[in-house]
Amino acid sequence: MRKQNLAFIDIETTGLNVLKHEIIEVGCVLATPDLEIIEEFELKIKPERIEDADPTSLKINHYDPSAWVFAYTLTQAMKILAKKVKDHVMVGQNVAFDSGFLEHAFAKTNIINGMHYHKLDTISIAWAKLHRSPDLEHFSLREMCVRFGIKNEHAHSALSDARATYLLYKKLMEL
Repeated sequence: MRKQNLAFIDIETTGLNVLKHEIIEVGCVLATPDLEIIEEFELKIKPERIEDADPTSLKINHYDPSAWVFAYTLTQAMKILAKKVKDHVMVGQNVAFDSGFLEHAFAKTNIINGMHYHKLDTISIAWAKLHRSPDLEHFSLREMCVRFGIKNEHAHSALSDARATYLLYKKLMEL
């Protein structure tokens, strides 16, 4: 198998239920297999059912309707994402959450997800490499950033978290 480019992806949603809540932001860092950054981008997505949102989720991810005035529709965003990440391996912090919402969005919009079928999870990698560390209780992105000295100035915004995940992955690969 040839080496695939990597897509470090983070999403922000209006809640935790993939059937009820929506993606409102996608952040992505595209990198070569040697971890050279190709491109970074962020897609804000206008929610269709903001009334179904979990208020706690909106507070955590700093949702402000004025910042979403010029946001993409879900279909527009998924078309852009599909084109940019085609044949890339998705990497995420708790990748199952993000990929679950993305798969649902691809299905809902009838857009083909052309990402490579393999996915990498930085939590799993961190656990495999660090689970014997007596001083480590959690593998959250926040805790991993503290441990490795990674600045995530806008935590819970998609692009900032995608960048932090990229930097965390680099640190983990050096262990």
